[in-house]
Amino acid sequence: MTGVLASQEIETLIQDRAIIADQAFAEGQVQPASLDLRLGTVAYRVRASFLAGHGQKVSTRLSEFEMHRIDLKDGAVLEKGCVYVVPLMEGLALPRNIQAIANAKSSTGRLDLLTRVIVDGGEEFDRIPQGYTGPLYAEICPRSFSVLVRPGMRLNQIRFRNGQSMLSDSELMQLHADQTLVSGGDAVISEGLGFSVDLKPSEGTLVGYRARPHTGVIDLDNIAGYDPNEYWDPLHSDRGQLILDPGAFYILVSQEAVHIPPGYAAEMAPYLAMVGEFRVHYAGFFDPGFGHAAAGGTGARGVLEVRCHEAPFVLEHGQTVGRLVYERMSQVPQQLYGAGIASNYQGQGLKLSKHFKAG
Repeated sequence: MTGVLASQEIETLIQDRAIIADQAFAEGQVQPASLDLRLGTVAYRVRASFLAGHGQKVSTRLSEFEMHRIDLKDGAVLEKGCVYVVPLMEGLALPRNIQAIANAKSSTGRLDLLTRVIVDGGEEFDRIPQGYTGPLYAEICPRSFSVLVRPGMRLNQIRFRNGQSMLSDSELMQLHADQTLVSGGDAVISEGLGFSVDLKPSEGTLVGYRARPHTGVIDLDNIAGYDPNEYWDPLHSDRGQLILDPGAFYILVSQEAVHIPPGYAAEMAPYLAMVGEFRVHYAGFFDPGFGHAAAGGTGARGVLEVRCHEAPFVLEHGQTVGRLVYERMSQVPQQLYGAGIASNYQGQGLKLSKHFKAG
């Protein structure tokens, strides 16, 4: 069937060796509508970000841009502001009708860790064409914090599609009428479901966090081990406004609580590229069951990873900053987000990544 492949279909791809790996697949690696990808054993420090380009291999292009190699086996620090390419443990031999799209995992995006998948012959980041056979690589550029990584860490995830299954605006309106996709605000539907920023919290004045410029290293295996005050400045507002500083990175939260029904998946996308003054980071896969009542949630607000560009910009409460593009699942996943699996952000509000101690 047409649609995003569910967990049980991903398991079939693994059994059929359409997805292969250097090591046995790990528990929890298959998610409701995606597969977590694992870092390999070496990182290449490169002069600049690059794509392989038509007819060319990533390994060949690495020889042009490589500065030095880093052995990850005992752990290694990837420095803020540098660009690295890491071969992943997984590779693909996709059927002709299956394509794939990759994205950063939620915790990766919340650390401002820019990471994208590149492939042989690739002319776009995070896009894997139908029938692709070959290796996968992660390009990693820490933007706010230097990070300690090891083989097997999961920074990226990959989603598989059979055909195109994106919902039109009219179909999205009908789905919202049937299943209430958003609460806490009106449904703004235009090439997806729009969502806005919350700068008037129901309690207190805390509206977000800004990454501090000079911090220590973050070990990505150290869960709930860091004092947020050493890495983040809390932001307060009693006016419903926030001035974004150029080059700064922010964690904010959507005004709306989002719901992804079991038969659907969604991806975060920019709302209006023409604004240009800031962008909402796209660490953007939303799994079936996110915010679903049967999975322990009544809608979950979307955490926004925001970076300001050239000029200071006044962000105001209720301003639309992003949209969710919904797609049909090929099948309903056997396991939904937040229902008996390790889902860190079900029912979330304003929340830093899992590496920081809760307030």
